Formats: sequence, C-alpha cells, structure tokens
Amino acid sequence: MNRTELLPDRPGIPPMAKMPEPEVIDVPALARSLAAGEYDCVCVLGPTASGKTHYAVELAKALGGEILSADSRQVYKGMDIGTGKDLVEYGDVPYHLIDIVPAGEKYNIYQYQAAFAAAFADVRRRGAVPVICGGSGLYIEAATRGYKFEKGNGLPESLLPRSTYYVGTLVSREERVARIDRRLTERLKEGLVEEVRGLMETVPADDLIYYGLEYKFVTEYLQGKYTYEEMEILLSNAIHQFAKRQMTWFRGMERDGVKIHWVLPIQK
Repeated sequence: MNRTELLPDRPGIPPMAKMPEPEVIDVPALARSLAAGEYDCVCVLGPTASGKTHYAVELAKALGGEILSADSRQVYKGMDIGTGKDLVEYGDVPYHLIDIVPAGEKYNIYQYQAAFAAAFADVRRRGAVPVICGGSGLYIEAATRGYKFEKGNGLPESLLPRSTYYVGTLVSREERVARIDRRLTERLKEGLVEEVRGLMETVPADDLIYYGLEYKFVTEYLQGKYTYEEMEILLSNAIHQFAKRQMTWFRGMERDGVKIHWVLPIQK
C-alpha cells in the first residue's frame, strides 16, 4: 500500500483557494457589543485540528462565557479520544452538549437543535455569554441559522440565537496537514485503539463504523480488515479529506452571507 497514493492531500500538491487574511479580535469591543445586544452569542468554528477549542475556551474566559459544543460526535458518552473532547482543556469554563447520549444511539440534527435551544436559554438566563464551539457545519447552522430548519421538525427561530458573531480558526493547508498527522499519532498513543475495543463490547460494530473516521477505521482494523499500518494511513487520509470538506462548508456559509472573522490559533 503506497502512502503517497493514499494521501493525496499533502505538501507538494497545488494549494487550495487563497486563505482569508487573519484578523485580531478586539475582545473588549466584542464584549461591549454583546452587552448592548448587538450579538447574543459567539461561535468559534474551524476545521479539525485548527485550535478552535483552545481559542473558544480562552474567549469564554475573557467574556464570562460558557461553551456549547457543536460537534456531532462529542454528544456520545465514552467516545472521548476519537472525538477529541479534551475536557481537561476547559478548566473552570462550564460546557454543554457533550456526553449527553450513550454511544450506539442514533442522534439526529433535530434532537441536537432542541438540546441546544435549552442549553442556550439556560446560559443566557444566568447572564453568561454562550460561546458555540465546533466543526460540524450542519450542527452550527442548526444552532445559529435555525430558519433553515423551520420546515419539518425544526424549532421556531425565536428559540435560537438572533445574531451570532462568528470566529474561525485559520491555519495554512501545510500546517493543517502537520497538525492532523501529529494529533492522530498522539491519539493512537493515548489509547484510541483500546477505547474502540472497549466500545465494541457494548456497541455493535456497524454502529461504530457509522460514526466514521476514527471509529470506522479502528473498528475495521480490530475486525481484521486492515493491518495497523494500513489503518493508520487510511484514517489519516480520511481525516484530511474531512478537514477539506469542513472548510468547503464554512466558505459556503460565507458565500451565503455569513461574516466569519478568521483568526490565527492561540499558541498553547
């Protein structure tokens, strides 16, 4: 199995569309805008491994905020390493919409939207600033652009944020590639395979495969479909492709009129 063939999204391949120019957020000015009602929440978004969680936590500390996760897999209990919950990073900052359903359940966008509306109202009622953090474009839009989901089972727009200040964590294509590879290596060392093996004791393999990325490829490795090296290569490739799709979604939001303030990640 040739690594170069499997991993086309690597340095040396022509770059994607030109990156936006990074901004520096004036946090005191943002705080004043929030206090004046110009915005009723902040959303920190970005592709996987772009530093959005760290940025969101630091912003929440500065604004007196609480984190509302917009991650389609962090809702599941026991799926920790593979989803990158990194709960220790939150410190004293309260967080919501993480570990709210058992692994193995099918959790849909309308269930998330309803849970988000309840958490959003709770945070606002206590006078804190809701800081949405995530990379799942559909979840972000369900939370902050609820009018797109009004037909069918969607909630009334009045229960969701009225005006959101969007911040995007920006890394170059080359840096994103390096960050993803480094993080995958770290997660495998931290016990990703053991986490999935433990989940397989109570969660059907097909359900884990349904969750995609880490859970799909590690489950298939444990089923004997791949060698360890093949699993790592295929998983790395899948994560890179996922990150590209995330950026495509966010740039689509911009084309649809959403203003995203792109910033460089905060160094830890």
